[in-house]
Amino acid sequence: MVLIQLRQSLSNFLEGCSRLLVLTVGNELRSDDGFGPYLASIISRDVSERGHLLINAGTVPENFTGRIRSERPSHIIIVDAVEMGEEPGTIMLIDRERISEYSISTHAMPLSFLVKYLEEQSGCRVTLIGVQPENLEFGMELSARVRGAAYELRDLLLSAIDAASCSKSPPI
Repeated sequence: MVLIQLRQSLSNFLEGCSRLLVLTVGNELRSDDGFGPYLASIISRDVSERGHLLINAGTVPENFTGRIRSERPSHIIIVDAVEMGEEPGTIMLIDRERISEYSISTHAMPLSFLVKYLEEQSGCRVTLIGVQPENLEFGMELSARVRGAAYELRDLLLSAIDAASCSKSPPI
């Protein structure tokens, strides 16, 4: 049920999309915080084949704001591990008004500031998809639940992109 609601929310978010940018965030050295970079590794080709962009920003998404502005996306989906108090592997679309309520502590700049900045500077729509981590200790392996969530989210994102008929405009 939750995935059906998430698919619908993503489809609604992607209405009017002309150029999508998926921005993954996370620290590959802190177990499940590496969710974003791992997702980037399994979805990059599919996103680019659909004519969209993917940036794996690691732990410093603020360092990519110039590139993001120059790419001129109409929509940005930020993906990160987020402490939401849910079962490990739970995937949620987080309302931009509620981003600051969640714990996203491995980044220099709070994602709520980044979202506000990107919206103001580029005029694009921005949303955050979070996955509940199980383990944030030092290590390079994702937990089984979070790894499984990466594949669920890959399928969900690609399905939503296809269903929303995001145009495949060439870079400007």
